[in-house]
Order: sequence, then C-alpha cells, then structure tokens
Amino acid sequence: MSAERETPAPDGRQRLRELPSVDRLATELARTVLERRRAELLAGDTQDADLLARATDLLEPSLRPVVNATGVILHTNLGRAPLARAAQAAVQRVAAGYSNLEYDTACGARGSRTDHVRGLLCELTGAEAALAVNNCAAAVTLAGASLAGGGRELIVSRGQLIEIGGSFRIPEVVTQAGAKLVEVGTTNRTRLSDYAEAIGPRTGAILRAHPSNFRTLGFVEQVEIEELCTLPSPVIDDVGSGVLADEIELLADEPPVRRSVRAGAALVCFSGDKLLGGPQAGILVGRAAAIEAAARHPLARALRIDKLSLAALEATLALYRDPALAAREVPALAMLLTSTEELGRRARQIAQATGGEVVQVTSRVGGGALPLTDLVGPAVSVEAGPAGAQAAAAALRARDPAVIVLIRDGRLLIDPRTLDEGQAGLVARAVSEAVA
Repeated sequence: MSAERETPAPDGRQRLRELPSVDRLATELARTVLERRRAELLAGDTQDADLLARATDLLEPSLRPVVNATGVILHTNLGRAPLARAAQAAVQRVAAGYSNLEYDTACGARGSRTDHVRGLLCELTGAEAALAVNNCAAAVTLAGASLAGGGRELIVSRGQLIEIGGSFRIPEVVTQAGAKLVEVGTTNRTRLSDYAEAIGPRTGAILRAHPSNFRTLGFVEQVEIEELCTLPSPVIDDVGSGVLADEIELLADEPPVRRSVRAGAALVCFSGDKLLGGPQAGILVGRAAAIEAAARHPLARALRIDKLSLAALEATLALYRDPALAAREVPALAMLLTSTEELGRRARQIAQATGGEVVQVTSRVGGGALPLTDLVGPAVSVEAGPAGAQAAAAALRARDPAVIVLIRDGRLLIDPRTLDEGQAGLVARAVSEAVA
C-alpha cells in the first residue's frame, strides 16, 4: 500500500512556488565559473581546468570539518583545540537566536559581555578581575597599551624579544601598543638588577613574555615571576598557553596562570584555544585596577570577543571547576592523557583494515605549546599504492570530511592520538580507498 503524498499548508505551497528553477540555479552557477575561467585565460593561463569540479566546490561551504589524523593536538592550521561537548552545545544554544550578550536581565539595563566569564575566571585563577578579548595577541597588545601606552616605557628582557607564529613579534607589539621599548639584560641572561636599574619616571610596566614555541638551554638565567613582582612597577605576564590544569604532570613545563596571579602580576595574558582547550580567545586576569584600565581603553572595543566564542569559553571554564571532569571532557587534555593501551587499540584497528604496519612515533602538542614534550605512541604506516603518497594524501583531502594525514618516508602515517571515538573506522576506510 503506497503512502499518500501530504498536501502542503497554504504557506508551504507559497514557499514551494518561490523556489528558483533548476535552470536558473544552474545558469547562475555556470556563469560564475565561466566568468572566472575567462578572466584566467585573458590573464594568460595555459593550464587545463576542471570546470565541473569548480562548480561543485562553489556549492560547498569553504570552512568545514576535517579529520585530524596527524597526532598534533593543537594544530593551528586545523583550528587548534576542538571544543568540549558542553562548549559545542553552548554555542548552538546562543547561535539559535537572541541572547543576553550585553543585557542585564535582572535590572533591564545594558550589561557587559565579559560578565559572563568574569566570575568563573576569578574563581579559577584567584584573580581580582578578568577580561576576555578575541585572542592572546590582542590581550598582550591591550595590556601594553593600557599600562604603558602614550609613549611610556615597557621594559622587556632581550631574551624575550620573541617571534611566534604569523610573524607576531614582541617589539612590534610594543610599538603598536604606543609604548617605548626598553631592552634589558642579554639574550641568554637577564637578572633582577637589570630590570631594577631600568625603572624610571617614564616606566609604564614590565613585560614578561613566555617563549611558547622554543626554549633556551645551557648558560641561561631568567627572573622568576615572584621576584619580578617585587619591583615597583606593574608586571604584564604573557604566559601563552593558559594552563589551569596544574595537577597534570605533562603540563609542568608551561607556566601556570594561578602562579602568576599569586605572585602579584598586574595582568596575566593567555590563550583560550591552546592548553585551556577552549575557543579562540585572549584572556586577561589580574588586579582590579589594571583590568579596569584595559577595559576602558579604546582598543578594548576593537578587540572584543564575539558571542559564540564567549559561550564556548564560559562552558569550557565551567568544566575546570572539577579537574577530573576537565581532564575527561576537554578534548585537548583528554588527547594528552590517552593511554598507550587505547592508542594501541586504535592503531591496530586501522592497521588491520588498511594492511598497514603499527610503528612508534613521536608527536608534538602543537600550537606553540610544550615544544620539548615528546608524545611517544603508536601510529600506522601504510604503503601509499601505485600513485604515490602525495596522490593518496590528496585523495584523502578531497573527501568529505577531508582526512589529514602525514607523509613519512614515502608512506602515509596515521596517528590515532587526535582521532575521537569512532573516527578510527572512518579513517581506515578512507585510507584503504585512497591507496587502492
């Protein structure tokens, strides 16, 4: 017995009539592809072009999920830290409609967007006050501008005039903040006396910048945050990765946020999407007067965090109220702590399905965090097939979702550390098809 076709409601029939015809959609798509190709040919392009593939690409969103089979947990090119389920749900709730982003529902007046995370940040770090902006570079720039802008001096150790990803250089940050850079010490040794001698009537603050993606070893000396905070000048401490899970031994090489707050730093800056395991965000915690100065600065509005990132950040921070829960639910932490037995189980599953070989590899955390930490564990090395490793990797990237793997010694290398529950089977099937 065949089911009867449902008759749409009157408003549904109207919407059906408003749908554009197939011919119209196809014509518009074809016109766009041909116009672009025509421009390329007029510019002298002599290469062949797959216009059908281009038309298909135009129908797909540019930003879409991928499967990270590289083993690099905080892969900057792949969006750094994946969000916890609670953070994903929070984004979905806020994105679905209006929100109380800057509205105080208790008194019916305008509120502050930072209020949604201020209490949590103060609770978790012990700080007097807190502020969230759009990334850590913004946080450091705002900190420098609010405490040392207007041509005041910002004192920095020569050993901390660093450059991190994207050509983000401390001297240029100081300039953009409107401060005058004062260098002290040497590239390998800076003492407390170097800072003390540089402090004068024009000093705005001292900046301590954590060398996130490298370390200096050997004949070196640096001033610890507790000593630095004894000087008569406010300290801005850029701790980088945002470690709140102090109890996890693997994170011991990164400066914990709470330590800098306890030491008395005026402003402590850190990222939301590195070892904190949340969304892209720049977080400032510290003394109330310094946070207030940063919040009042004109740059604060230009650098403010958006509502979806704020929702994800609040949900991520809430998990840290229970350290054991955070270790399980924050994906970046869970990946760091995945047991060798579990990694081996995933690796064997992939190897059996692909004909690959389980090998031992050393991975990195990524994102400029823990550069000296070796994440040793099993991975799967797969023969790339007659077309070669580059062609097989390209075929994997062309899938939906794209599967991103490494190439090592002419073979595909699949690291299960960054695969979530259930992805091992998906990757195994994709790799088998790509090398066939």
